[in-house]
Amino acid sequence: MSEDAFGVGPDYQIPDALWAQMVRVLPPPKVRKKDGRPRMEDRHAMTAILYVLRTGCQWKALPRSLGAPSTVHDRFQEWREGQVFERLWQAGLLTYDALKGLEWEWQAMDGAMTKAPLGGEKGGQKPDRSRQARDQTERADGRPWPAPRRRRGGRQSP
Repeated sequence: MSEDAFGVGPDYQIPDALWAQMVRVLPPPKVRKKDGRPRMEDRHAMTAILYVLRTGCQWKALPRSLGAPSTVHDRFQEWREGQVFERLWQAGLLTYDALKGLEWEWQAMDGAMTKAPLGGEKGGQKPDRSRQARDQTERADGRPWPAPRRRRGGRQSP
């Protein structure tokens, strides 16, 4: 495959050997009911889909050389509904198992859980002092804090 076949570098193109394996799991093209533009080639569509998935770009930010974003997204939806990506994943696992071997009896999953920076349960921890005690705290110099100002609507300012 030439470097500029689809307008992206060779790192984003599907090698011929891999494409030969991918073609086996693609469904036959849908029958066209009306005239119009010819259907985008499957390889071109898959290259564009993998470009979006690999780079994380939005569909509308897809380089025009890879096709119209709506066309590529439509093909992605068609293949997703047809379980093409699931079958590609399964075929990849089986190929890897044949080449390197997988221990099907032992699998591990990795993950991480962290506290949401602004999340948490409503109510949270109970304060160690009552509101009245907090409101009556004094400054370091011994003078009381000024009384909170009232805003319109009767709410106190923070």
